[in-house]
Amino acid sequence: MRPLARAGMAGLAIMLALSACARHEDPQLMNVQSNLGSPDEFSILPTKPLEQPSDRTYLPPPTPGGTNRVDPTPQDDAIAALGGNPNATRRGSAGDGALLNHAARNGLDPDIRTELAAEDLEYRRRHNGRVMERAFNVNVYYRSYERMSLDQYAELLRWRRLGIATPSAPPPGLSPDQPQ
Repeated sequence: MRPLARAGMAGLAIMLALSACARHEDPQLMNVQSNLGSPDEFSILPTKPLEQPSDRTYLPPPTPGGTNRVDPTPQDDAIAALGGNPNATRRGSAGDGALLNHAARNGLDPDIRTELAAEDLEYRRRHNGRVMERAFNVNVYYRSYERMSLDQYAELLRWRRLGIATPSAPPPGLSPDQPQ
C-alpha cells in the first residue's frame, strides 16, 4: 500500500473516531430519520358529517376563531365511544378535582418538569451509545431505558394474583406472550 493511501486511511479513521466521540448538547437516543418533504399523515383528521338542523332559527351566530360543530375531536370521540363523558375531561371540570387532590396529597413541586428534564438530559448524556452506534446513528433508546421499563405482563400477573380486578386488560390466555 502506498504511503499516501495509508496516511489517507489513517486520517479517515481518526476523523471517524473523533466525530463519533463528539458530545451533543441534547443526545438523541432514538435516531429516527424523518423525511421533511412528506406530509404528516397524523395531522390530517376527517371532519364530522354535516347536519341539517330542523329549524335554522336555533343556530348559534358564527364566532370568528371559534370551534365548529364538524371540527374533529378525536379525544372526546374516543372517550364517548368507550362509554365515558367527554365533558368530564375539560380542564377545570369537576371530574378532575378528586384526581388532582389525590395527586397533590403529599405536596406539589412547581419545578418538577424542569428538574426531571435536567435529570433526563444528564441520563441521556451518560447513555448516549457506544462509539460505533453514534457513528452509524444506531437506535439506542430502548437499551438505554431498559432497566426503567415495566414488564407489563408480569405486573398484570402480580395484580391478578393479589385478586385485584383488571377490567381493561385482556383476559388470560388471549395474548400468546401473556402469562396464563
